[in-house]
Amino acid sequence: MSDLEPLAPADAVTMYLDSRESEVSKKTLQNQRYRLNAFLEWCQDEGMDNLNHLSGRDLHRYRTWRSQQVNAVTLRGELATLRVFLEFCASIDAVEEGMRERVRLPRVSRDEEAKDVELPAERANRILEHLEKFRYASREHVIIAILWHTGIRLGTLRALDLRDWDPDEPCLDIRHRPETDTPLKNGAAANRSIAVGPVYAEVIADYIEHNRRAVVDDHGRQPLLTSPQGRFSSTAIRNTIYRLTRPCMVRECPHDRDPDTCEAMEPDQASRCPTSRSPHAIRRGSITHQLREQIPQRVVEERSNVSGEVLEQHYDERSEREKMRLRSDFLQNLRDNE
Repeated sequence: MSDLEPLAPADAVTMYLDSRESEVSKKTLQNQRYRLNAFLEWCQDEGMDNLNHLSGRDLHRYRTWRSQQVNAVTLRGELATLRVFLEFCASIDAVEEGMRERVRLPRVSRDEEAKDVELPAERANRILEHLEKFRYASREHVIIAILWHTGIRLGTLRALDLRDWDPDEPCLDIRHRPETDTPLKNGAAANRSIAVGPVYAEVIADYIEHNRRAVVDDHGRQPLLTSPQGRFSSTAIRNTIYRLTRPCMVRECPHDRDPDTCEAMEPDQASRCPTSRSPHAIRRGSITHQLREQIPQRVVEERSNVSGEVLEQHYDERSEREKMRLRSDFLQNLRDNE
């Protein structure tokens, strides 16, 4: 350890991300920063101000600490990023060689990897009812309403401009604009228009008229979702969703926690709630709900910009028996209308 050079964890993360900037996409870089934030938080709590002192025992404690907050799939992804980060740290003499091998990855079954947690329709409707009553046409209301109604990705929601809303149709025009910092995951192939039902159309229209800030982003565009600084960020959207999907927002806490002392009630810590949900969980729940409502799979695929194979493997939470019954109902309806 005598050959190591002192380096603070936060400085190491900054150096690592800077080194990857030319190698990976901006979205990948954001994901890696997000995954490493938990490690930085643990270092701060533990008083770890110099990575030279990091040991295998420390890594075991961090793994145990984080496993109490996230599921196995999320934990595996975060630890995999931590491994790559530690390999970089070893290359700049911040930690001992071979430190990355001391990070044990949890075993995850194929089913666990393919199917993460969804937001059930019952919970989504309860959240929307709460927002309609207490935060009608707020930015928060629009975020949940659009994500649930359409099943689009977080990045797609963030990319929407005011001009992308057509109140006459009504619909949202999804457009890939990488040159001004709002790329879509599948590029120009993700361009499409999504019809919006009357209830949600009214929410969006009232938000624009009464609550949207009249601001532009760094590229002179008018975002649909705004903050005082311009376009609402992906991190801010994600934190909003974690906050609004805490069960205690609409009913009593199911974990017997005291709201005055619960860590998930602290600013930007809502993800620590065991049953708060991510944006991806809303997307999965929305897609599954649409399929249960007997919307044809092809329509759901195009609306949510997902292939049939990916939809079936990663998003469709219906059981085989449930699919059978829905097919039977569909066929019976066809016979009844003959």
